[in-house]
Amino acid sequence: SRRRSWGLLVTAGVGGTLVALYAVATPFVIPALRKVCLPFVPATSTQIQNVLKMLENRSGSLVDIGSGDGRVVIAAAKRGFKAVGYELNPWLVWYSRYRAWRDGVHQDTKFYISDLWKVSFSHYTNIVVFGVPQMMPQLEKKLEEELECNARIIACRFPFPCWIPDHTTGEGVDTVWAYDLKHSRGCETKGFETTPETES
Repeated sequence: SRRRSWGLLVTAGVGGTLVALYAVATPFVIPALRKVCLPFVPATSTQIQNVLKMLENRSGSLVDIGSGDGRVVIAAAKRGFKAVGYELNPWLVWYSRYRAWRDGVHQDTKFYISDLWKVSFSHYTNIVVFGVPQMMPQLEKKLEEELECNARIIACRFPFPCWIPDHTTGEGVDTVWAYDLKHSRGCETKGFETTPETES
């Protein structure tokens, strides 16, 4: 009977462990099963420094599209930005909120569980994107339609397919491209039609 009890205990322990692993792993795996794969790959310290370099002399609101564990949002908040992260994985969002609280910037950061295609980024002036090649053409079109002319888009790991970057820094996987939307042909026209100087 003792052997049977140990067998039941071991079975229960293994079963509980598998259930726990499934619960933890599922939110990480499900996004990768979508049409556009967005796996979580943490930003390197060099990437973060390159992003911050592209934010020098910038102000206003900042959003990280696909914010992962929040390290870019937190680093930007420490530089004085009101920073927001959008992430589909709830585990990463909760962990990001904890990290922001731990680092003392929780009042300057917000993290949302949301699909980036269902969010409007029109009120942000600084946009950071960690994307994959499959999503960049569609995201380029979305951002060009939504953002104002003073927006700067910072792409990490992969550039946008049509825009020509205004600034580039880093090399290899740490390369960062910055695009000032005012230099795009459509945005210049939009800016000319809506600036107060023109209206007066």
